[in-house]
Amino acid sequence: MGVANFGYQRLAKPMLFRLGGGDAEVAHHRTLAWLASMSGNSGGVTALRLLGRANRAPRTVFGIDFPSVVGLAAGMDKDGVALKAWPALGFGHVEVGTVTSMPQPGNEKPRLFRLRDSGALINRMGFNNAGSLALADKLAGIGPIGVPLGISLGKSKVTPVSEASADYVLSVRRLLPHADYIAVNVSSPNTVGLRSLQDKEPLTELLAALTTEAFDSTVRERAIPVLVKIAPDLTDQAIAEVLQACSDTGVAGVIATNTTLARDGLVARDARAAAEVGGLSGAPLTVRSREVVKFVATHCDLPVIGVGGIMTPADGLSLLDAGASLLQVYTGFIYGGPGLIAGINEAVAAMDKLQLGSPRSQQTLDDK
Repeated sequence: MGVANFGYQRLAKPMLFRLGGGDAEVAHHRTLAWLASMSGNSGGVTALRLLGRANRAPRTVFGIDFPSVVGLAAGMDKDGVALKAWPALGFGHVEVGTVTSMPQPGNEKPRLFRLRDSGALINRMGFNNAGSLALADKLAGIGPIGVPLGISLGKSKVTPVSEASADYVLSVRRLLPHADYIAVNVSSPNTVGLRSLQDKEPLTELLAALTTEAFDSTVRERAIPVLVKIAPDLTDQAIAEVLQACSDTGVAGVIATNTTLARDGLVARDARAAAEVGGLSGAPLTVRSREVVKFVATHCDLPVIGVGGIMTPADGLSLLDAGASLLQVYTGFIYGGPGLIAGINEAVAAMDKLQLGSPRSQQTLDDK
């Protein structure tokens, strides 16, 4: 166990898990506030790099150069308050959001729960965020962060599902100048009606509008890649229909997966927390996310960002073996800290060196 990993597991994590009487959201906001303060000065960023030291394993995916394979999943830093901290911790890309066109407080608290014995979280946050206009203003003042920046978009709660396309398009127009890619979140279980947008007809309509908007040559010289984030609860047939909609509309990639409504794989001691409404993430999702990644990778040519249940470096390697081109981490970072990110990067770099004739680091998916 490295010094940074030892410090997180033995000191930082126990302290964080006690904050607010064990309220996971209190710990989340305190951690973000600390990272924001570190992100705001060069000395703080340098200190964070000591925690995030790792060999890098670069990738080029949907036309973007990523310095390492593992990125920060949406939900951790919704409003982009600590953007320069994440690359220092070893993340090769950062996905902010999910952000909506209108600011909204999200669902009532408490809404974030740890299932410690199961290595899991349940959340019903409900897209709490300051809105896409506020995020655009913030990003305009920050500038480049040193790694690709993805922006996850969702539907405002007050917007009817029938008007979802216009709601998403408004956010795209505001944020396109600042995004390296756009992620379309139609799979959160915490906004009523949102998952119905994964059905083929409404999804095709939505994606057609967004990919057209992302091709605005007055903003960038090339189209900004649009990705779709899907739920792990979809059947194979439903996933196939999503992939067809992606193919029909020029989507650049798939993010698999979001949180699940299932409660499989939980230990008995977490039964009380498991009864909470919301999406489950973490170790119980490891197998299912791998299955979905493999299905997507074998049924289309689109690159896949694998997310869900990455709790160890071996979990990350398994998702890459299943067909993922990049990885994202959220819950694993809560439980594993910076040591997990360093471990994944080191493991992937080691695998690249072993594949001497065709290293993963040479993999280019521009033509997919």
